[in-house]
Amino acid sequence: MISFSRQYVPVAILVQVVMEALLLSAVVILAIKLNPNHDGPISRETIALAIFFTAVVIPLSAAFGLYTAKPNRPTARAIALTAFMLLVGAGAVYAASYLMPQGRRLQDALAVAMVVALLGIIAIRQLMRIVIRQRSASHRVLIVGTGAQAVMVASALSEVQSKGFKVAGFYAANDGAEPLIPKEQIVAEEPIDLAARRLGVSEIVVAVANQRGGVLPLRQLLECKAHGLRVTNLSGFFERLRGEVPIETLKASWLIYGDGFKQGRARAFAKRLTDILASVILLTLAAPVMAITALAILIESGRPILYRQERVGRGGRAFTVIKFRSMRQDAERDGARWAAKNDDRVTRVGRLIRRCRIDEIPQLFNVLTGDMSLVGPRPERPKFVEALTAEIPFYALRHSMKPGVTGWAQVRFHYGSSVDDARRKLQYDLYYVKNNSLALDLWILLETIRVVILREGAQ
Repeated sequence: MISFSRQYVPVAILVQVVMEALLLSAVVILAIKLNPNHDGPISRETIALAIFFTAVVIPLSAAFGLYTAKPNRPTARAIALTAFMLLVGAGAVYAASYLMPQGRRLQDALAVAMVVALLGIIAIRQLMRIVIRQRSASHRVLIVGTGAQAVMVASALSEVQSKGFKVAGFYAANDGAEPLIPKEQIVAEEPIDLAARRLGVSEIVVAVANQRGGVLPLRQLLECKAHGLRVTNLSGFFERLRGEVPIETLKASWLIYGDGFKQGRARAFAKRLTDILASVILLTLAAPVMAITALAILIESGRPILYRQERVGRGGRAFTVIKFRSMRQDAERDGARWAAKNDDRVTRVGRLIRRCRIDEIPQLFNVLTGDMSLVGPRPERPKFVEALTAEIPFYALRHSMKPGVTGWAQVRFHYGSSVDDARRKLQYDLYYVKNNSLALDLWILLETIRVVILREGAQ
């Protein structure tokens, strides 16, 4: 298991990524080398374009979930997505080749490279699927507890069996909880360190709500850790496995004494510089789309074209967010309420720009002024923040960072329209606040491309 931005990445997936990266680079070089019009040694330009092609396709493939096991995803869909990634990469290389003296020869080779790359990637993924299936029991987990939280851990592990996780058994704790696990799966009357050795486990997850004295075999758990076994609590387990921090398992002591929450000056400077440069570039590129959108709104429902609304930012400070107006002018005549799926207040133009996320573009001006960042927890309205802070533990922690145009919750969870949705999204926001980094920001921006193109969660 390898950690990237504190996300669990199976070694098999990393091997697959390396194999595909080598394949993508090789097919471009070979296609050019074998081209009848090519003569002489392989040039630096060819190598540069091969690397550029790989650098475009691999991150986009990851952002579109092609390196994530999804049992319900049809094979045809995966192949179609892969072909789309290759087309994007080929388009980028085709454009870049105009800057090079031998660009014509490189362009002629792209079609062959595309076909070979697609067939090669399909073969690699089939091979890795077989390897992963054979190694499905490589990471055996012993769950301490037999109650509701133990069931929750087992359910989460069953969702990622293809990543090599397997439940080895459940160890009974003296917490007085009603067992919800079949007796044959419960390990009893045996020290936990001996049970872990006998079952060949790699990790122990403590899934017990009440951890007061006498409930857990602490000395034996320490012995397990001393012998190289990973011992994880519920919060740490879900943080690593799902990229979220479930509130029902969260204790303030874990947040206080655990790692994370790194927001030094260097990080703040780099994030602010990135926000400014990216906002200027994106606003320049989006100018034609913004002009067309403004005209469409004006024709359909008149002024105002922009929608201004008070939101809560970093440190609980209020600011005015700017968006293209997507609802009727009298949308809140009865007071503020959650936006909902198929909301009848949304105009025809509004429905289109929401689906394509065009309504969010003006928030880049909020990024330029420093009220927002490109990546961060989404800002909420003061009325909702007051209610959610009173109802949901740790909600105020999301205001320790600038709100974002996009965020970890936005690429991991659907459009929120209730308190329960806000609770679930907070779990992702807490993960981001705790583990924020430039690498994670880049990952979120890549996944945002997927969300926009595939219109996931759009209203």
